[in-house]
Amino acid sequence: MSTTALGGGIVLIALALCGVGLGWRLRRLLAHPSRPDRAPPRGAAWRGILYAFTWGMMPWAKESTRRHFLPYVRGVLFHIGIFATFASLIVSPWRHALPPTLAQVGLGLTLMGALGGLIGVLMRILDERLRALSHPDDYAAVVLVTAWQAAGTAFWADPGALPFFYGLSALTLVAIPLTKIRHCLYFFFSRFFFGRFYGRRAVLG
Repeated sequence: MSTTALGGGIVLIALALCGVGLGWRLRRLLAHPSRPDRAPPRGAAWRGILYAFTWGMMPWAKESTRRHFLPYVRGVLFHIGIFATFASLIVSPWRHALPPTLAQVGLGLTLMGALGGLIGVLMRILDERLRALSHPDDYAAVVLVTAWQAAGTAFWADPGALPFFYGLSALTLVAIPLTKIRHCLYFFFSRFFFGRFYGRRAVLG
């Protein structure tokens, strides 16, 4: 068995473990009773939900992002890099057949994400307020995802780095349900309930 095939098998196992872990987290989340909203509705919940997932995520929608626009942009670039690295993992078996232009795009996006993650780590270390709010899990999650994106960059720069990319990918997938990276699951619930609650009160939408 080749190193690439072995690495791909490990990634698939890690993906299965990630799915099981997130499923367990989801089951625990849904097991918590939801208190009924007894206030009479004044607006449409769907309008609030739509707002929460669209305009409500724009930088001008919140005071914190209006006042800290550059950190907001850094976060956006970091998360775009995450999606690009996942996409890189999906297409990795067919790397040799991809056009050079696509490889350059993948290289640029994963590198952008890795740099955004590195800046995020430095911000947590150098900014006294962020440092006071940060826990070891915060550092571990950002460092791991940043290293994973860097591995994706190395993969696009040199196909020989594929085993390294697979190794970091497997480690990241296993870590998702165990670390704060699992906020990728909770994010959708928080935005949904936020939008529904305030949409019914005609505050949003």
